[in-house]
Amino acid sequence: MTNSTRPAMLGAAAVTMAAALLSAPAPYAGAAPVDGGKSVVVMGDSFTANGDIAAALENTAPGAQPDCSHGATSWPTQLAQGMGLWDSSDFVDASCRGATLVSGPGYTLVHEAREVDAQGAFGPRTKAVLIQTGLNDSWGDNQVKLRQTLLNCVLDVIRGCGPEAAAEGRATDYRGLTTAEYVRRVKPVVDYVRFYAPNARIIFVGYPEMNAPGSNTWCINVLGVGQIVQQRAGSAIELWNRVDIAQREGAQQLGVEFFDARAVTAGHGLCTAEPWLAGILDPASEFMGTPVHPSARGDAEVAAGLQRMIAG
Repeated sequence: MTNSTRPAMLGAAAVTMAAALLSAPAPYAGAAPVDGGKSVVVMGDSFTANGDIAAALENTAPGAQPDCSHGATSWPTQLAQGMGLWDSSDFVDASCRGATLVSGPGYTLVHEAREVDAQGAFGPRTKAVLIQTGLNDSWGDNQVKLRQTLLNCVLDVIRGCGPEAAAEGRATDYRGLTTAEYVRRVKPVVDYVRFYAPNARIIFVGYPEMNAPGSNTWCINVLGVGQIVQQRAGSAIELWNRVDIAQREGAQQLGVEFFDARAVTAGHGLCTAEPWLAGILDPASEFMGTPVHPSARGDAEVAAGLQRMIAG
């Protein structure tokens, strides 16, 4: 099958998934490719693409187009540099801010897979396909996304962001985020990659530590002079925990691998003395970094860990 026909198949899948959220891509036709592909492929959301706060603000403007620019210190950028692939055409990063598994309205994982395929990046030469996504999806009875959860719930110091916030429609409804549902949403692309890049290791990349285990508090450093402290952040914390569980267990069920980003960033969450996550214009972490997203140091640890994993 040629690259020109394969995107059409994924295009049909995107329409189907947008309508049903759970449908698989159209059946594959023809034989798998016998050559081609890029060495390493990355797909993901803003925790993958990262970047500065200015780009993040532009991405929230009404009618903004999907932002698939990539930060100079994002973990894919640092991974490509560490593997000696940065100046080559053997590495593809298709991650986009706001990307979801299936929820939209921006790019979904299917959209990113189409972009990768259009570049001829899936093939027998592909060694690793890294996927980091899920936090931006809506999961339960409401359509609240991560950005709304952070702005309207975590920063609400009056009402808090406890477990009841999901039922009240102020936070992502984490109650619908199960391993089974995660698997149903990611499986079509996993199957597609497995067919067209049969030698690739498919790796789900986890998200970094936000809070110490058992903590119910969320902190955001501001301007290097103080903090916004949310003592009741249960909804946001439960969302993070459930995504982590779904990725781990989903990887096992699908027969792919999981990279534990929490482990390599442990002890450097939001409320620690040395956070590896950006605050709001906080010089102690990442002054121009997107709030609550990894600093250059945090992404360096993820990149180094992935490089060891791929080389192993």
